[in-house]
Amino acid sequence: MMPILFGLLLLLTINCATAFEVRSIADVIPAINQPAVSLSLPDALPDAEVIQGKGKIKKAWLVFPTDRYDHAILGDGVEARGVRVELDTAQQLTFRLPDDSVFEDRYPRLVDLDNDGVEEIILVRSYLDRGAALMVLKITDGAIVRFAEADPIGLAHRWLNPVGVGDFDQDGQPELAVVITPHIGGILTLYKLVGDRLDPVFRMPGFSNHRIGSSELGQSAIIDFNQDGVPDMAVPAIGFHDLRIISVVNGALKEINRVAHSSPINTPVEVKDLDGDGDQDLTYGLIDGRRIQLILP
Repeated sequence: MMPILFGLLLLLTINCATAFEVRSIADVIPAINQPAVSLSLPDALPDAEVIQGKGKIKKAWLVFPTDRYDHAILGDGVEARGVRVELDTAQQLTFRLPDDSVFEDRYPRLVDLDNDGVEEIILVRSYLDRGAALMVLKITDGAIVRFAEADPIGLAHRWLNPVGVGDFDQDGQPELAVVITPHIGGILTLYKLVGDRLDPVFRMPGFSNHRIGSSELGQSAIIDFNQDGVPDMAVPAIGFHDLRIISVVNGALKEINRVAHSSPINTPVEVKDLDGDGDQDLTYGLIDGRRIQLILP
């Protein structure tokens, strides 16, 4: 049965006269916390996802399940003690954390942060007594090593969820965007690589891109929303009723648009070409069963 289109709105233009269409489609939206599919890879987490790389790293996944961190923010209380990659040579490398921390995450993110042609590995590391920190690992001399890390939040059982990576301030160097404490007044924070550190350079409160107990981490996205050549961040507001579009404007984070809904967002926020025009659009589902499509010109 074809979905029924029962809402079309053209929102007001913002800034550079960027208009977009909101399509609301009646459909059955599956719950975001689906049962995990077990992997046949040795040492893998029960709900781990294998990430496919585009260069030297062909695959990456989390390994060595542990229950030594009693947080269970992702639902099952099982976190990872390490990460493993498979290279284009079929060689496998493994990085293991010390006993003071875990990877409180479901999958690595592969991004070339230093423009050397080799992707780095981005993960959420949670210290047992100091909470979460964003961590970057790098392959050097046939081993996975610590490349850079942000300061941990400072309290146990405090977590962060990545949004994505982009050159949001157009200085030629990518920033790493996360929502710190997405369940407690979430703060959108952008980090910049400075030596072996990730330093916060932009902050803005009022966001959430994760629900407590859910294994879904993808409730935010990076997209050039106003098509000015600069990446923007699409992140739900606290409560998930509004999708906020955030950009760096004149050296600060600014909300450049907002899409409000009567029902909360409850699926991943996905970037797709929905109308076949070659440009990126956004789609996500609501708790009341509707699927929203934001069609950009």
